[in-house]
Amino acid sequence: MQNFQGVGVSPGRITGSVRQMPKPVGEPPSGEKLAEGISPEDAVVRLKAAAQAVHDELKARADTASGDGKAVLEATALMAKDTMLLKSAGKLINAGTSAERAIWEAGASVSEMLHNLGGYMAERATDVLDVRARIVAELRGVPAPGIPSSETPFILVAEDLAPADTATLNPAVVLALVTSGGGPQSHTAIIARSLGLPAVVAAHGVDGIADGSEVYVDGAAGFVSVEPTDEQRALATAWAETSATLAAFDGNGTTADGHLVPLLANVGGAKDAVAAAGLGAQGVGLFRTEFCFLERDTEPSVDEQAAAYKAVFDAFPGKKVVLRTLDAGADKPLPFLTDATEPNPALGVRGYRTDFTTPGVLERQLEAIARAASESEADVWVMAPMISTAAEAGRFASLCAAAGIQTPGVMVEVPSAALTAATVLREVGFASLGTNDLTQYAMAADRQLGPLADLNTPWQPAVLRLVQLTVEGAAQEGSGREGAAKPVGVCGEAAADPALAVVLTGLGVTTLSMTARSLAAVGTVLKTVTLEQAQELARLALSAPSATEARDWVRAKLPVLEELGL
Repeated sequence: MQNFQGVGVSPGRITGSVRQMPKPVGEPPSGEKLAEGISPEDAVVRLKAAAQAVHDELKARADTASGDGKAVLEATALMAKDTMLLKSAGKLINAGTSAERAIWEAGASVSEMLHNLGGYMAERATDVLDVRARIVAELRGVPAPGIPSSETPFILVAEDLAPADTATLNPAVVLALVTSGGGPQSHTAIIARSLGLPAVVAAHGVDGIADGSEVYVDGAAGFVSVEPTDEQRALATAWAETSATLAAFDGNGTTADGHLVPLLANVGGAKDAVAAAGLGAQGVGLFRTEFCFLERDTEPSVDEQAAAYKAVFDAFPGKKVVLRTLDAGADKPLPFLTDATEPNPALGVRGYRTDFTTPGVLERQLEAIARAASESEADVWVMAPMISTAAEAGRFASLCAAAGIQTPGVMVEVPSAALTAATVLREVGFASLGTNDLTQYAMAADRQLGPLADLNTPWQPAVLRLVQLTVEGAAQEGSGREGAAKPVGVCGEAAADPALAVVLTGLGVTTLSMTARSLAAVGTVLKTVTLEQAQELARLALSAPSATEARDWVRAKLPVLEELGL
């Protein structure tokens, strides 16, 4: 029996057969010529047959898909038969280039041309590169890149998943995710939590598990075992039964003694908001507004933005909706706003800082938010990401006031904002802790890197101390209303961990925002502890010498987690 230990990022216990994500298709050697005895005519015929096979496979998958995944597959299938692409490759073949190298070079040329055209055509540039890789794979007789197609459910094992890999990820077929790379705050981890899939990341060696092997995955413990034991099969069966009891949240986040901790949802648009409302979310703690801007070459108009924002507000009439203003930069570059040549984008012009180099975009966004808020019944709060100083917080508050927005706030992601929370919060009405980036910056550890996964966890005592300092700063800088502290929420992925949610509550965090699928688990566990017990667990975590011990010590005091497989 082989066992692998990684980092658990999404709870669940399950058994199933492994399907390995095919390795990326390697570039054919530069200058590769037709093999001896292969005529250009035969090579062109072979290329067209491979392109047709790729088209047919993608079209078949599109016929069974829906929504965005269906659109992506259909567009990619059409590109597989693109006349310009195949003619360009044919010319190279006639000049003696191998079919594999010809389609690779033709794909690069067509992709560059489409990208330069901008707009919709630029969006197709990525499809061309995907298609050329698939055609090369077909010519070589190796698996195509991307998530494997299967009629039976399986556990997906990969080095890591790029955001684009998830376009066709069907949670009815993919039972769990296991990666050898990535970290607890990586895209794979966030995707798994949003889909409710058990997941383990940074499990070194899992890419060596043979296709078809049966494995047991424990997404809470970060454990993967080949050839499950009878005990592990029983645990998986029990999880399937238990998860049904966690299928609903009653819309009332509270501790056992009645201390209110509203549980909010993280959303990216109207579809997410409607789904979150249906799952009982008490509002929105993080509306990622950059989804209105991504995959565009130009800034969306105020009218476009206002319509998108109002659609989210309308899902939560009378409830709090917290928007994060545009968080472009780092892993979310925008051609009209960010500089792709920055040597260190994570420490560069991103979030609020883009207003330094491209003034006007933020003010137009605030205008759109104010307009949408005036036409809805939601209680709209607005916060800026990547605030580092009190001066920045004050300027953002002024911009909000000029736009007619009454409740400005800040994201606490930069350690300086946590360390000076009292002065920062003197300028605004609330703070929300983005624990993903706060952890990354506090530990100087890129959240996407598997080798740094042990550092990049919000269980780090140093990160918990920054949370505590932010709460203490909010208490020191009261709102003026009967001396009450200013609200401090958490909207990072830390809030989706039921054990960590208890610790955050004990530290004095006032609201928790998470992927909507985590609401029931967090709500269930919170109801098993009093506020005093949560405070004691927070002190325990803060006193731990390491993140591992902080997590283990707290979990040992919460037997309900083991009972529920969380």
